Amino acid sequence: MARSGDPPEGTPEGLPGGGEDEYRSVVFDESFVRAARLQEYSARERLAEHTDAVRRRSAWRPRGGSRPGALALVLIVALAFAAAIYAGARPFQPLPDRPAEPLRSTIVPLAPRGPVPGGHPDELYAHSPAAAFHSGAAGVALPPARRTAHFTESQVTAALSTVKDYLVRSALDPDVLTGGSVRPVRLLLDPDQLAQFDRSVESPADDGRHAATGWLVRFDPDEVALAATAVRARGTIRVTEAVSDALEVTTDHTFVYALRPAGADGDTAAASLFTVRRELRFRLDREDLRMHRTEVVSSRVLAGPQSCSADPAGAMRPLLAGDRATAEGPAVTDPYARDRAATPLCGTLAPHAQPTR
Repeated sequence: MARSGDPPEGTPEGLPGGGEDEYRSVVFDESFVRAARLQEYSARERLAEHTDAVRRRSAWRPRGGSRPGALALVLIVALAFAAAIYAGARPFQPLPDRPAEPLRSTIVPLAPRGPVPGGHPDELYAHSPAAAFHSGAAGVALPPARRTAHFTESQVTAALSTVKDYLVRSALDPDVLTGGSVRPVRLLLDPDQLAQFDRSVESPADDGRHAATGWLVRFDPDEVALAATAVRARGTIRVTEAVSDALEVTTDHTFVYALRPAGADGDTAAASLFTVRRELRFRLDREDLRMHRTEVVSSRVLAGPQSCSADPAGAMRPLLAGDRATAEGPAVTDPYARDRAATPLCGTLAPHAQPTR
């Protein structure tokens, strides 16, 4: 075992052991020099005006290592540690609120080629393509809810439930259909769209932005009445993740209404069927999901039988049993006008879309 006066690695090789060597106390091998905590400056260094005769060596400096490299490693570790503390202490910053987009709508009347078939509502339904449709809200079936990359299954379920409520209230609620109220639909809209909705209801226009029938289905109660409270419906609903902070729901439903002239005796007046196909696109952000509301981004509506000359922006103008479409085409379009964003459209109602006699 080395004593306190021995070199760090024992007695140097080649030197005689014992106390008889008079130079033993002043001879140091390489290991002894490396282990020294103090180091004398060289003659050249002492000429550089150093005040101290020696410099202190780091006790933890690795043998043969690089001091700058060690310092760089320590600096990297310190920076990583500080970044971790900063990230953990920094509060979560939610994405900035994005205002709801205005609704874009297209309403297309479908004109029949012949007279509109009439009869009892049950018989008309039984002899039409709507024979296998469900009645009422049962016709608005929801798909299975599956989680997305940034939304849980429960959030997807909430989105689908909100959209179904909108479809039911805007296309099946008798009070909404007859123009009695718009409140059930309004309550489900994002606040950013309320001003546009109110203007569409109060001053409807076929300009692609302010058609009341782009938001809901309704009829003029002075012209038509519901011949049957049960509306037939069928369609599809699909949900996707539009962006990381919003879900997009697209719907495509066909609603079939049994109508009769307003004021006519429901027992004797012939009813007729009126078909409305609605293709809607909704967007729901996290706040919409929490508040049970939605943004209606786009609406495309095909509805008939109607005349091409009818203006369905404020309410649908159905042709009733025995009526024929007028020979007039859609409203004229002025290509020089700058205040009209949409061009009136009209289609022809396929014969097989009407009930067979």
